[in-house]
Amino acid sequence: MSNSLFCLVKRNFKLFFKDKGMFLSSLITPLILFVLYVTFLANVYRDSFNASVPEGVMFDKALVEGFIGGFMFSSMLAVCTVTIAYSSSLIMIQDKYKGTIDDFYITPTKKSIISMSYFISTLLISMFVCFIAFAVSLVYLGIVGFYLSFGDVMLIVLDIILLSAFGTALSCFINFFFKTEGQKSAFGVIVNCIYGFICGAYMPISQFGDVIGKVLSFFPGTYGTSLIHYHFMDGVLNKMEESFPTDVVEKMRENFDIKLSFFGHNVPNYVSYLILIGATILFTVAYVLLTKFYKKNKVKHA
Repeated sequence: MSNSLFCLVKRNFKLFFKDKGMFLSSLITPLILFVLYVTFLANVYRDSFNASVPEGVMFDKALVEGFIGGFMFSSMLAVCTVTIAYSSSLIMIQDKYKGTIDDFYITPTKKSIISMSYFISTLLISMFVCFIAFAVSLVYLGIVGFYLSFGDVMLIVLDIILLSAFGTALSCFINFFFKTEGQKSAFGVIVNCIYGFICGAYMPISQFGDVIGKVLSFFPGTYGTSLIHYHFMDGVLNKMEESFPTDVVEKMRENFDIKLSFFGHNVPNYVSYLILIGATILFTVAYVLLTKFYKKNKVKHA
């Protein structure tokens, strides 16, 4: 990393956390999701879980809490990696609106370095906040029911990094088209409202019905959500197999999007990784190309 890139990333990082309103707005989504799950959805999933248990089967209550907690935090992280990235990329919009980015462009610093600084700072901020949420989830699961192995924890770390990179690439691509905070905020409301449904975080895709489920299977975020669901909940589901019939456990995997299918074909985890990585590369390349197009316009205008 060049000195100019390092300084710009550091500047963007400081601006984000210095602006209390911007920082707090990025935490609204995880806080709303946490309250929503704890006060309402957790009871819904708990009742659904108990209803699926065959009569006469005895099991440890910690299994239920570990299962629900795993689904709750994996869903929250799946959404936050995108919504927090979207919020933290506001720095780029502010620089456009204030003309700061044009001041940067007349300096000897390469325009590609300036654009990359927004991408890297957005990624670092998103990862920073999400890893704090992940630490909270580990404490919560440690209290109610912890079934994660060391390998699961490492894979969740990988999931957070990849999902944050996907959210950053998507956010930079989208926000490139906005020139004011109002435009960005208006679209942000839409992102915060619908992304959780699109990726299957607010409720499992299996609950939407066959037609909508097939439509949502075309969204890359769906596969990222499935991966983090899997790594949060595979341990507790494996433990359940000691008390529950295998077909009951498999049904739970399907109902909670731990096993995804694409038009009737099961999607292995490695395919989900390829889809997520491919989408990240696609949006990153699109962002780079848009940046070059913007540079040409600036030069022509000059």
